[in-house]
Amino acid sequence: MSERTTATASSGEQAGRARRAGRRPVRLRTVLLTAVGWLVGLLFVLPYLQMFLTSLKTPSDLTRSPGSYVPSHWQWSNYADVWKGTGVGQALAVSLEVAVASTLVTLLCALPAAYYTARNRFRGRGAFLLLVLVTQMFAPTALVIGIYREMVALNLTDTLLALILVNAAFNLPFCVWILHGYFSSIPRELEEAAFLDGAGRMAALARVTLPISMPGVVTAIVYTFIAAWNEFIVALTVTVSPDRKPLTVVAPSFVTQYQAHWQFLFATSVIAIVPVVILFVFIERYLVGGLTAGSVK
Repeated sequence: MSERTTATASSGEQAGRARRAGRRPVRLRTVLLTAVGWLVGLLFVLPYLQMFLTSLKTPSDLTRSPGSYVPSHWQWSNYADVWKGTGVGQALAVSLEVAVASTLVTLLCALPAAYYTARNRFRGRGAFLLLVLVTQMFAPTALVIGIYREMVALNLTDTLLALILVNAAFNLPFCVWILHGYFSSIPRELEEAAFLDGAGRMAALARVTLPISMPGVVTAIVYTFIAAWNEFIVALTVTVSPDRKPLTVVAPSFVTQYQAHWQFLFATSVIAIVPVVILFVFIERYLVGGLTAGSVK
C-alpha cells in the first residue's frame, strides 16, 4: 500500500514538473512589442474618437475657449438633424450606388484582361502592362478639365453614370496589375487538370483560378470601393444637382465662409466611415482565408 502511494506521489510530482517546464516565461521583448502594438493602435484610433466626440458637441462647446475634448452636453440629436435636414441620407445613397457600381464595372473589365495577359504571350504584352502601370501616375486633378469636356461631349454631366465611368477608369489599371500578378502565380497544371475533367476555359477560371486568387480579388474590391467612396474632385466638377452629389461633396458644405457647423461636419464624417468599416468586417475573413488557403496539405 505504501509503495503504491509513493508511486502515485512520484508520478504526480513528475506531471507537475512537466507542466511547469511547458510554461514558457513571458519575455520582456514580447511584453514590449505588445505594449508598442497597443500604443500604435491607440494613436490610430484617437482621431476617430475625437471626431466622434466633436460630432456630439453643441455650438457653445465648439466656440468655448479654452475648449475641451469631451462635450459638456451630449447632443445626440446632431445625427438626427444632419440626417433629416441636410440631404446626407440622399448623398450616402448616391455614394453607395457609385462605389458599388464602379467596383462591379472595374472587376468585370479587370478579370478577363488580367487573366488573358497572365495566360497568353503576345506581341506588345510587356508594353501593355507597362502602360497600365504608367496610367497610375496621372492624378484625376490633373485631368479634371479634360474629363469635364469629355462628359459634356457625351452629354453625361450631372449624372451618376459619369461618376461610375470615371471611377472605374481610374481604378481599372491597379486592378488589372494586381490580378495579373495573382493569376501568373497560379500553376497552369491546375487548369490543365480541369480541362482533362471536361471543364472549359470559363469553367476552369470560375472553379479553379478565381477561388485560389481570392486574395487578389478581395484586394481589388477593397481598393476600388474605397477609392470610389473617397473621390471628391471629379464629383465636385461634374455634378450640380443636390440629389446627385455624393457624400464627399456634401460634407464640406457645412463649413463655408459664412457658416461653420462643425458638429454636422464631424457627424457626417462618422456616418461616412460606417460603410467602409462594414465592408472590412464582412470581407476580412475571406481575405485571411484566401491568404492561408493551401498553406497546409
